[in-house]
Amino acid sequence: MKKNNQKHVETIIGEDAIISGEIKLKGGAIISGKIIGNVNIDGTIRITRAGTVDGDIVASEATVGGILNGNLSADKVTLRTESKVNGDILYKQLMIEEGANFEGRCDLASNQKEEEPIASDKLSENIEEASIISSSQPPYNN
Repeated sequence: MKKNNQKHVETIIGEDAIISGEIKLKGGAIISGKIIGNVNIDGTIRITRAGTVDGDIVASEATVGGILNGNLSADKVTLRTESKVNGDILYKQLMIEEGANFEGRCDLASNQKEEEPIASDKLSENIEEASIISSSQPPYNN
């Protein structure tokens, strides 16, 4: 059975689109174009390989395949193989695929109520440094 990759997607921003300003959406979104501004989504956001977001993202679930220059707050975060993230990540579940480029800090979110979204300006508070080492590098031998 084929998995429906566009499940709960109400908004698609195409590759030729450039949007400047804050975006607030209910439901899911696929970003293939460029967004300059913060994005707040009640559902799932997926940034494709062609997509770029220059701003903070707050969503229930996020998959990054393209470029994110900003902080990300979501319950479930996936950084795909060719993704580039420059910013802090606040998450409950995090998956980073081999080849993903992540520069920033990450923190496991506390169990907050569903109705209380995590504010993007809180991302830099109480965050521990995360060191991501690509598996293509040899392990350290002491």
